[in-house]
Amino acid sequence: MKYIRQLLGLIGLLWVAVPALAAEGEESKLDISHVVLEHIKDSYEWHVTDIGDKPIVIHLPVIVRSSTSGWHVYCSSQFEHHADANGYRQGPDNFVIATQGDNAGKVVELVGGEEKRPFDISITKTVATMFISVIVLLLCILIPARWYRRHKASDEAPGGFTGFIEMLVMYVVDEIIKPGVGKGYEKYCPYLLTCFFFIFTCNIMGLIPFPPGGGNVTGNIAVTFFLALCTFVIVQFSGNKHYWKDIFWPDVPLALKAFPLIPAIEFVGIFTKPFALMIRLFANIMAGHAIAISLVCIIFLVATKAVGVFLGMSAVSVIMSVFMSTLEVLVCFIQAMVFTMLSAIFIGLARHEPEHE
Repeated sequence: MKYIRQLLGLIGLLWVAVPALAAEGEESKLDISHVVLEHIKDSYEWHVTDIGDKPIVIHLPVIVRSSTSGWHVYCSSQFEHHADANGYRQGPDNFVIATQGDNAGKVVELVGGEEKRPFDISITKTVATMFISVIVLLLCILIPARWYRRHKASDEAPGGFTGFIEMLVMYVVDEIIKPGVGKGYEKYCPYLLTCFFFIFTCNIMGLIPFPPGGGNVTGNIAVTFFLALCTFVIVQFSGNKHYWKDIFWPDVPLALKAFPLIPAIEFVGIFTKPFALMIRLFANIMAGHAIAISLVCIIFLVATKAVGVFLGMSAVSVIMSVFMSTLEVLVCFIQAMVFTMLSAIFIGLARHEPEHE
């Protein structure tokens, strides 16, 4: 219910802007693709809302290293809010933010009129949201941990928030990790529990339509790539001799081994598994954000239409937005569970021993 109220609050803020949009006349057009992409993509500032013509923005640190002049640290407020005729948001020391081309949305250095990408470790909106999510996650784990340090195993089971976290941890361990990994699952619990709770927390934070939420962390392919890479590395180092034998010398007719069709397919499968993990999480979360913001945009699309059409379609937009937000809460849990479950299964398959042994 909390997230539904927050969504309704966001829609209320958008509703205030409708009269201004309608006043522009029938020629007003709303570029939905631009609105959706602005919400999904990363940026060097955290745009909250607009009051009239004045944007409310949280500026973030820009940290770049030039190949010629070394490290530079700026605040994103030092870059112009609007692009010039060449498509650049001008900043200090020949650094600009490109708004078009291959480096659109990125800080580049103009050297002799050419764009050069510096080494960039800026605290962007996605990074800031991820840091906040990690702090929230640590609090959610350390608070129950403090309770356990002060109680014995024979004491009565905890209730409230601590009991909820314990229930969630035991569910993930007993229903996801243990069946997936099998014997010796205990040493993989720290990593797999971290994956589950990190993804789940980032997903939930992404549903909050204003700071400290609103960042598209797990809808950023760089984040899902790193998570999938961690699973890939753990799977390969956990693989036993039977795992590698089934890849390079499987139990198939000798002709298929001599002409290494099956080993080639199995070898490619090593990389397709983490690739599927990466794309599944990225695509589902990004699509959920895109659909949610597109439904809200219906209000603006019909702002200049007849009153009946405007009110009717706006009501549909609100109802569908609430439904999508409720569904997104479920999707947040499911996607965290699926990533953890598949990671556990891949680890378990790499450690599988033949039945006759």
